[in-house]
Amino acid sequence: MHNRACEAQYNAGGGGKPSTVYDAIGAAQVAKASFAGMRLLHHVRPHVPVWPFDPLPVAGSLVVEIYTSIAARAAGRPKGRTKMRDKRALNDALLALGSQPYDGAMPDDHGADAIVTAAWMRQAALRPALWAPPALTPQIARTEGWTFGVN
Repeated sequence: MHNRACEAQYNAGGGGKPSTVYDAIGAAQVAKASFAGMRLLHHVRPHVPVWPFDPLPVAGSLVVEIYTSIAARAAGRPKGRTKMRDKRALNDALLALGSQPYDGAMPDDHGADAIVTAAWMRQAALRPALWAPPALTPQIARTEGWTFGVN
């Protein structure tokens, strides 16, 4: 198994060791979801651009890959404890990102990840450097893609 250049960059920058999208062995495998996601992207790509394969649109929707742990860490969650399983942790993260508290029923940890990531994306999407990380070459963009927020 091997990592994409983005995964190696994330690990080298102290982000941790993400699973390779090619891992199809054992309980922690991610290949099944990766391959399902690739099929979905192939289906939506004629209608919605997918970064970094397609140019950024002037306006409208865009699909990006993210690690929710990047958003959680930006919200002050410690490394290795990025999951938020109670409303106080979720709202503390949202406050740290300059967002309003969440007032609905506490979602599961994946839902909390999505809420915090959306709050982070409102800020992060405005940072030009995140759209052009130094290690993202045209060849890597075309053949492997990249995870938004990995520098």
